[in-house]
Amino acid sequence: QVQLVESGGGLVQTGGSLRLSCAASGSIFPKGWYRQAPGKQRELVATVSSGGSTNYADSVKGRFTISRDNAKNSLYLQMNSLKPEDTAVYYCKGLKSDLGYDSWYWGQGTQVTVSS
Repeated sequence: QVQLVESGGGLVQTGGSLRLSCAASGSIFPKGWYRQAPGKQRELVATVSSGGSTNYADSVKGRFTISRDNAKNSLYLQMNSLKPEDTAVYYCKGLKSDLGYDSWYWGQGTQVTVSS
């Protein structure tokens, strides 16, 4: 059962832009974007809190923007001025809370490739 679905990845030239989307089920709330390049550890890209505060990795500050649509229970990542080092699989991470217990879920990921 797929509960988080990412879309919007693709192939783009250096300096280009992409917009990623994450659609979540009603019981899971998308909270952030992570990425994983081949041979590297998965890393945080950007998160947004319930209060609307945002946090970004230093490597993407000023270039990426995270946003959400609460009515659609969706999360977005606008990526501008893309660089080859942004090439990775991008994952949406969502939270389901039950009686104070947190359960975390990952989407299937969407590939972003930035060519030189």
